[in-house]
Amino acid sequence: MIGREKVLEDLKKSVETWNPPLMEDSLDVAISIGLTPDEIVNDGLSEGMEVIGDRFDHAEIYLPQVLAASRVMERALSILEPLILRGEKIYRGTVVMGTVQGDIHEIGKNVCCAMLRGAGYNVIDLGSDVKPRAFVEAAKDFDADILGCSALMTTTLIVQGDVVKAVREEKIPIYTIFGGAPCSQDWVDRIGGDGYSSSGAGIVQLVSRLLHKEVEKL
Repeated sequence: MIGREKVLEDLKKSVETWNPPLMEDSLDVAISIGLTPDEIVNDGLSEGMEVIGDRFDHAEIYLPQVLAASRVMERALSILEPLILRGEKIYRGTVVMGTVQGDIHEIGKNVCCAMLRGAGYNVIDLGSDVKPRAFVEAAKDFDADILGCSALMTTTLIVQGDVVKAVREEKIPIYTIFGGAPCSQDWVDRIGGDGYSSSGAGIVQLVSRLLHKEVEKL
C-alpha cells in the first residue's frame, strides 16, 4: 500500500506540474487510505501551489501555468465536495476579490485569485469596475472573511479608500486588503486597510496571516 508521505508528495506534484490525471489518481489513493480533506488540501495540494507561487514570482512560469495549476486545485476540491456535505471543512476561508470602480485591469487580480484558490480558499471574483457598495454587498452575501481590492491606475487608487469607508459604514467584521501597481503599504495604512500585497504569492501569506490572527483571538 502507498504510504501517506508518498501520496501527499504526488498530490503536491500534480499541482506543481498541472497534471489532472495524477491529481485524480493520487486523490483516490489518499481517500482510500483515510487521509482527511484537511490533510489532502493543506499537506498536499496547497504545498504544490506554494511552489507555483514562488516560481511565478521569480518569472520561471507565467499566468497560463498559474491558471492551469489553479484549475487542478479547483478540480480536486470539487471531487472532495461530498465530504464537505458530510461536515468536513475544506475551504480555509472566503475571500471576495475585485478591481475597483473605474478600472478595467484584471491580470494581477486574476493571478491573486488563482493563487488563493490554489491555496484552498473560496474566492468570489467580482471582476473589474466594481463599486464600493458592490464589494460590501458581496462580502455580506457570501459571509466573507477577507475583502480584496485591486487598483492599477493612480486615478482609481482613491476608490480603495472608499471601499474602507463603505465597510466601516456597514460595520462589517471583515479584513480589507489591497494591491496594484500604484498601491503601497503606506497608502493602505493611510486609508485604514488591514493589509497590502505586492504579488500573488504574497497575498496567500497575507490572507493566511490575517485569518490565523483571527483564530488566535477566539
